[in-house]
Amino acid sequence: CSLQAGLAVLLKAERLFHSSYHSQAVHIRPVCRVSAGLSSLPEQPKRKSKADASCLAVSWELRQTLTVVFDFFSSGQGKKDWSLFKMFSRTLTDTCPLASQSKVYVDISPKNKEKELLEVSPPPTSVHEAIVQGDKKTYAVYDLLSPSLFNTSRSLNVQLKWKRPQDSSEMPIPTLHAQRYVGGYGLQTGEICTLIYNTHPYRAFPVILLETVPWYLRLYVHTLTIITKGKENKPS
Repeated sequence: CSLQAGLAVLLKAERLFHSSYHSQAVHIRPVCRVSAGLSSLPEQPKRKSKADASCLAVSWELRQTLTVVFDFFSSGQGKKDWSLFKMFSRTLTDTCPLASQSKVYVDISPKNKEKELLEVSPPPTSVHEAIVQGDKKTYAVYDLLSPSLFNTSRSLNVQLKWKRPQDSSEMPIPTLHAQRYVGGYGLQTGEICTLIYNTHPYRAFPVILLETVPWYLRLYVHTLTIITKGKENKPS
């Protein structure tokens, strides 16, 4: 469908590349389509390893992701309210007929569990609950393949508003968050320091760190140091 229908209609270049952060990625991996003793296609394809001799047929899985961060509060508007039109200057008008699944998820998890501070419009087609990093999350789901979604309006402009802006001035600290800074100068003393925080009271999480190295720094692997709780860990 390219940019004619579906979620890709929102991918307006001048809006994406002027955002606070954007990242595009392509993931390709082999998955086992048919294993020994199975006559039908499994619901969840398993990743094929070199030691997996029971795999009879292998397929390749292609996954493309786009991550974009819009920061309206610090840009001068002073509000955390947002909408699809405010972010992308476009709304969703139709679904791609070739898509077997096309959904929009909006995190509506309340900051204060006793009082609902968020309201989303129009009403979602369904609500989904999941456990993310040990916390219970609630998502409003907009199914673009649902016939009733575009019946009331010819376009879908998802909007999220705070009922009491004064209560939403302080956002909760995420369970996993990070910060990075560049220290020193030149090739001799220049360094990149990345701090990763886990605020969960007892649970540990696997972390994949992808570093974008500035052009003016040249890094050497033998100088890598990893410190956890004051003790140095030797990377494999």
